[in-house]
Amino acid sequence: MIPDLGKYAVPVLASYGVSLLLIAGLVWASLRRSDRVRRALEDVETRRKSNG
Repeated sequence: MIPDLGKYAVPVLASYGVSLLLIAGLVWASLRRSDRVRRALEDVETRRKSNG
């Protein structure tokens, strides 16, 4: 249910859209970085086990 925004409908809905895109981008970047860090930690642990 969308409230009646009158003449401000386009700017308000565009702001919601931009906000959702930015949040999605932040989630994507966080997940991508998390994967890189996890792989780096696994690599360090593997090298540590093979040297020790």
